[in-house]
Amino acid sequence: METLTLKARASKAKTSIVPDEFDSAILSHYVVTKNPIYKERAYEIVENSSSTFNEPEVLYQAVQKELFEATDIPFPGPKPGTEKFTFIDLFAGIGGFRLALQNLGGLCVYTSEYDKYAQKTYFANYGETPFGDITKDEVKAFIPKKFDILCGGFPCQPFSIAGVSKKNSLGRKHGFEDEKQGNLFFHVAEIIQQHRPKAFFLENVKNLVSHDKGNTFRIIKETLLELGYSFDYRVLNGKHFVPQHRERTIIVGFDKQVFGENMKFDFDLVKLPEANHQIKSILKKEVDPKYTLSDHLWNYLQNYAKKHKEKGNGFGFGLVNLEGISRTMSARYYKDGAEILIPQNGSAPRRLTPDEAAALQGYPVNKGRKSFRIPVSDNQAYKQFGNSVVTPLIQAVGAEIADILTTYQK
Repeated sequence: METLTLKARASKAKTSIVPDEFDSAILSHYVVTKNPIYKERAYEIVENSSSTFNEPEVLYQAVQKELFEATDIPFPGPKPGTEKFTFIDLFAGIGGFRLALQNLGGLCVYTSEYDKYAQKTYFANYGETPFGDITKDEVKAFIPKKFDILCGGFPCQPFSIAGVSKKNSLGRKHGFEDEKQGNLFFHVAEIIQQHRPKAFFLENVKNLVSHDKGNTFRIIKETLLELGYSFDYRVLNGKHFVPQHRERTIIVGFDKQVFGENMKFDFDLVKLPEANHQIKSILKKEVDPKYTLSDHLWNYLQNYAKKHKEKGNGFGFGLVNLEGISRTMSARYYKDGAEILIPQNGSAPRRLTPDEAAALQGYPVNKGRKSFRIPVSDNQAYKQFGNSVVTPLIQAVGAEIADILTTYQK
């Protein structure tokens, strides 16, 4: 988060409220969760701020007002102490996991997201600044000792069999024990190992299973099994909830020390409604002309598609059938919108608006104060929604995970 300022009434001078994103993360996490791990540093931040602020809550309200001219949060979680379960949100993006699990009564006690623009959107909707780079020890140090579920859509990176073998032969550490290991999955595994959540809930691209000739998925599975967790996965399609073809690999595991050696997660229990959604249901009636493709870009896309079709390739734009569903929205949508174009009578097609992109991923829009806030540019919004999970799909899987946790607690 950028440095925040508050104008003093008596002068033109500006007084710094929150000096950096790290302090903002600590302050907002403390106010929202009341977890004691944040308390001492939160009060230090208050002491180092203007004398006007004597409590973390007061400083926090000033930050909210400075950013949004309001102190209300569109999507607050349950009040601390009333939650049905707790979870942490890693590689959080704009909070698709958080929104889904909060709807089930979960309290998010820690969030991490590296991108500063996604942090801004996250704060606008949940009232928390995510911690930054999860590979840093100072960031991991604020993860609460205990929580029920670890959530995350971790980036997919290849593992090197040769690299692991070489380290073995040299007697060197590998995997998440290697401090120089750049693969982000190992940081997820390290957190699971150290905090022993009751369950993990991970999401990734459909091709995770075949990525790097299957090596990536094999190491992920072996690592989590070695940590003493069950491991079940399935590729699920968001089209059951939104008018978009979006297949993703969902991985769920439970701590065998808690649930027993024979614990399994049954994906057949996940309630998937009939996939009968139509993209016209999320489209606005009146749209700014700026979302219409220029004649130059539209001609380019048509010629590009024609050229590749002649070569036998499948590359091309996706002009949607309004009675059907769209292709998968990607983070590159901001470039030309080619994968999802909305036909228009008498003119070139148009891109989705950011609000429509939000709806395509299952975020609430056009619901007044409970609409998802988009405080960033259109380009950043397209990247964020293109990287997001389909929130109602995550909620459907999360409901079955929460049911297991609730049954265990009884």
